[in-house]
Amino acid sequence: MLDPFGRTVSYLRVSVTDRCDLRCVYCMAEDMTFLPKAEVLSLEELDRLCGTFIGLGVEKIRLTGGEPLVRRDVMRLVRSLGERLGPGGLRELTLTTNGTQLAKHAEGLFAAGVRRINVSIDTLDPAKFNAITRWGKLEQVLDGVFAAKAAGLAVKINAVALKDVNEHEYDTMLAWCGEHGFDLTLIETMPMGEIGEDRTDQYLPLSLVRQRLSKQWTLTDTDYATGGPARYMRVEETGQRLGFITPMTHNFCESCNRVRLTCTGTLYMCLGQDDAADLRRPLRDPSVDEDGLRRAVLEAIGRKPKGHDFIIDRASRPAVARHMSVTGG
Repeated sequence: MLDPFGRTVSYLRVSVTDRCDLRCVYCMAEDMTFLPKAEVLSLEELDRLCGTFIGLGVEKIRLTGGEPLVRRDVMRLVRSLGERLGPGGLRELTLTTNGTQLAKHAEGLFAAGVRRINVSIDTLDPAKFNAITRWGKLEQVLDGVFAAKAAGLAVKINAVALKDVNEHEYDTMLAWCGEHGFDLTLIETMPMGEIGEDRTDQYLPLSLVRQRLSKQWTLTDTDYATGGPARYMRVEETGQRLGFITPMTHNFCESCNRVRLTCTGTLYMCLGQDDAADLRRPLRDPSVDEDGLRRAVLEAIGRKPKGHDFIIDRASRPAVARHMSVTGG
């Protein structure tokens, strides 16, 4: 699939649910209203749509949420997609999780063909973790992380950079990740959805973070890529990688190969734009066959924009009204 700017779309992020068992301050309001069940695609419908995308050339699928592992019976979808791994199908099936449910699912994920996962941990301080997530328990998440490692999954830690919250912890996190063999990716906060907070009080440019880290760590540029937006460096002292996702200070749109499917069957061609395609309607229309579904996908890809327009300042409302948990990151 080629978009209007000649970029090959080979990566699909699938939000299997908008629900989450945490309420991270940069992602959600504390009192969230979630989608009614009737609007949410069944696991079988999600599987069929994923199959359509794979048939059109998608090689990598990442399952997201909300928190994907809180969806009932989600492992049925994971196993079905895992059966599509191999020549002519998926090259990789991955997952982004907050880690709360990981201890009980880690072995099943590996058995289904998942080989690496991203786990969101913004701090290693238990009290601060509880404050950022509003009610999460760090010990539960770390139990999940080490269960994943024991199951054979490669773990990458994702941390959102938050000014005056965790900005003085990145040296500690780099050392901890190095000790346990995890890569670390830092992410700038993005203006998506009302969260009950002023994002100018959260925003921390990663150009500043990199400058600070360079005083203690030897950071070497690499050409390593996972298919996502992160730019990676090698931390010479630990041998692990450090990634930076910088939608604000240096957007990653020129190489974008991604589209995002929500749990309602809405396809967003860009994380930071509101244009979307309704794939639930043709999916549930008995008069639309597989060719019709493929045409609906290709028409949407033909509208993929060149990039996003994220801005954070005190005068600005969110760049898009939907929360990150709706889009799936």
